[in-house]
Amino acid sequence: MGNSIIWILAAFVLYLLFMIGIGLVYAKKNENAEDYFLGGRKLSGPVAALSAQASDMSGWLLMGLPGSVYALGTGQAWIAIGLFIGTVCNWLFISKRLRRYTIRANNALTLPTYFENRFHDKKRVLLFISSVTIVIFFLVYTASALAAGGKLFTSVFGVEYRIALTIGAAVILVYTFMGGFMAVCVTDFVQGTLMLIGLLVVPIVAYAVVSGNVADTLNASGVAGGASAYLNLFSNGGESYGLIGIVSQVAWGLGYCGMPHILVRFMAVKDEKELHKSKGIAIVWVALSLLFACVIGVLGRVYLYPGLLTDGAEEKVFIEMIIKMFTVDYRLPIIGGLFLCGILAAIMSTADSQLLVSASSVAEDIFRGVLKKDADDKTVLRMSRITVLVIAVLAYIIALDPNSSIMGLVSNAWAGLGSAFGPIVLLSLFWRRTNFQGAVAGIVTGALTVIVWDYIPLAGGETLGAATGLYSLVMGFGLSLLAILVVSLATPAPSGEMLTEFDDVVNNRNIEG
Repeated sequence: MGNSIIWILAAFVLYLLFMIGIGLVYAKKNENAEDYFLGGRKLSGPVAALSAQASDMSGWLLMGLPGSVYALGTGQAWIAIGLFIGTVCNWLFISKRLRRYTIRANNALTLPTYFENRFHDKKRVLLFISSVTIVIFFLVYTASALAAGGKLFTSVFGVEYRIALTIGAAVILVYTFMGGFMAVCVTDFVQGTLMLIGLLVVPIVAYAVVSGNVADTLNASGVAGGASAYLNLFSNGGESYGLIGIVSQVAWGLGYCGMPHILVRFMAVKDEKELHKSKGIAIVWVALSLLFACVIGVLGRVYLYPGLLTDGAEEKVFIEMIIKMFTVDYRLPIIGGLFLCGILAAIMSTADSQLLVSASSVAEDIFRGVLKKDADDKTVLRMSRITVLVIAVLAYIIALDPNSSIMGLVSNAWAGLGSAFGPIVLLSLFWRRTNFQGAVAGIVTGALTVIVWDYIPLAGGETLGAATGLYSLVMGFGLSLLAILVVSLATPAPSGEMLTEFDDVVNNRNIEG
């Protein structure tokens, strides 16, 4: 690549310095815990929209999903379909009511605090259980983002994986550590814009280069079942897609209503007018992003041929396309560097959000909520920054294996968070009869189901997930929902005060902000 690598490196350095600069600016504006964790509820509509979606999609969007389509065909797009449906439902049905309820429920700053206030949990059982659940699954989720960063730097610069992993983790840590929520959201806005531009431009240029010879080249590349099967939504790796496979893929959409790093954006929006703006922007962004990520998987197979990515390298298809396009086909390495920064943006936008939510769970919910109730804001901020550091180090250790699958790590974490929190968020907002006992049962059941389903070999040496082919989120979400319904109905009804708060939110009464 010669001189090209210098231009790409220059683009990376400038981009990373810009992100750190944003962290420095917002570090001076954090006067209290609400500023650090929610930006003082001052988020504008466009920033909320792109921040929510950028923090959601991560390196999975630009590496995991295209890699799966590249390897197995468009049958993998069922995940994208499920995620699109989930995104639309989250913005249309969850966002407004959650924002109202967190304000009505004593101005809750975090999801665990919302559960505590919503169900009048004086003993703070919900606060503790939900905070621990967030930290456990976000460790895995953050590790997936750091692993994606390591693979990116390794592919582009030829740096040894562990060194690359260290560089990416350090930059994310710096601006999250300093700037808090607003720094994370503003950087996510920039990153979301950069991601979308890269997703649109690269496949369009690649299609122009291959001159439309897609089917013939797919056949030549040896796709299982031939081009017709590869391009068939109901085929996966050359084999017919069964009902369990499709259900498991679409079920990814269930996870949305339980993702703390996404839900916190709804809580932080300035007002409902700005929230309304966010909906349209977010839905259009996610539709285009998911569609073109799948297109990249297909066109990457054609554009890179006769080269083939195998043995886990499939997740680097977008990276390889950008490098070839802007250093071989077109000598525009600085542009290529910016598009590669788009992949880095996807990685960073999720990792920073997960670090911040984990920090809020430990510092605000466990430390001040349970261990040291009289802690002032300065102490909480100090504890949150220590937590960011500790979580980042632990996630770094998990991500040290260069063969770790981004898709696999994201899948497990998404299932855990979606199963533990999705059903209780949904029912707490829309079912008046939901009570404290039901909430505890739902969170515990959802989290444990995923752990058992994905990690404990109960079926002849295999996990239940591997043996059945059914995604753990389907079982976890379903059993959690059932547990909430059964336990809530079998235990005393919510107090009159809880019911009044619920009615206030439904009818938009006594809501400030």
